[in-house]
Amino acid sequence: MTWRILRQIARVGTISEAPPQPAGGATTAGDPAVDAIQRDILAILGRAVSIRAVDAGSCNGCELEMQALSNPYYNIEGIGIRFVASPRHADLLLVTGPVSAHMEEALRRTWDAVPGPKRVVAIGDCGCTGGVFGESYASRGRVANILPVAVEVSGCPPAPLDILRGILNALR
Repeated sequence: MTWRILRQIARVGTISEAPPQPAGGATTAGDPAVDAIQRDILAILGRAVSIRAVDAGSCNGCELEMQALSNPYYNIEGIGIRFVASPRHADLLLVTGPVSAHMEEALRRTWDAVPGPKRVVAIGDCGCTGGVFGESYASRGRVANILPVAVEVSGCPPAPLDILRGILNALR
């Protein structure tokens, strides 16, 4: 059976479509907008931006949109922005969700572990206002109730481009 499958693969070959070309045949290499973002980041920090994402109690909708920034369409690593696993390596915290009572202390410790200068970007309606959860015995509400927030990106969930704009605004 294995040989039959291998023969079929060799006989048929690759049958996927060619990737779509950007409008005007341009690529991100040499794109003036991308070059401007890279220059801004280097002028502000002198190096790439490292981001630590913290889910403080969200539904994961915002995390899906944040991770979309890493796909080939947005390619934020190509412009000098990357996600890191440790807050000790981060320049910026992206916090999603209303801060649950159980995550309050962990969020404060994460903030304390980030070296200065540091910024916080609250992502989504829940991070910005507490959303439908508000403040209760189980929820501390919006991120600004716990940490100093530099930029709020509203939306449920916000689009990846809005999140990228929020990151860039926090750096300026």
